[in-house]
Amino acid sequence: MTNQNEALPLTPSPYDALLLDRQLCFPLYACAREVVKRYKPYLDELDLTYTQYVVMLVMWEKRALTSRELGEKLHLDSGTLTPVLKKLEQKGLLSRGRFEADERNLMLEITSAGLLLREQAINVPRQMAQCMPLEPREALELHALLTKLLKTI
Repeated sequence: MTNQNEALPLTPSPYDALLLDRQLCFPLYACAREVVKRYKPYLDELDLTYTQYVVMLVMWEKRALTSRELGEKLHLDSGTLTPVLKKLEQKGLLSRGRFEADERNLMLEITSAGLLLREQAINVPRQMAQCMPLEPREALELHALLTKLLKTI
């Protein structure tokens, strides 16, 4: 049994790379889960899941686009996106339709109800900013670093 007060060995172990504290993936994963958890009460008021919310963010911006374009923008595959789009269509927030020329392409359009929801969601970013213990400059830096990482992975 080792004493907790014993000094760590001076020579690095080949297993040091396997220490949880050395992993970039873990704080990214854990932080993402915590941030999404913080969104939940605000999104519950809108009757949206986090994934539905990010879809609606794109729909509010673009108004109409293909499901392929949406998937690329959100880094989601069709297996994840299809049930989300079906649910948003059932809620009346967007419509889905096929192109006559190419039935494989699914066109998405925001509905008037979807646009009205935007007004209800207007405070979500401000509410979330209050939940984050970051200075505005730090939040911008973190966003820039994560965006750079996401674009290059």
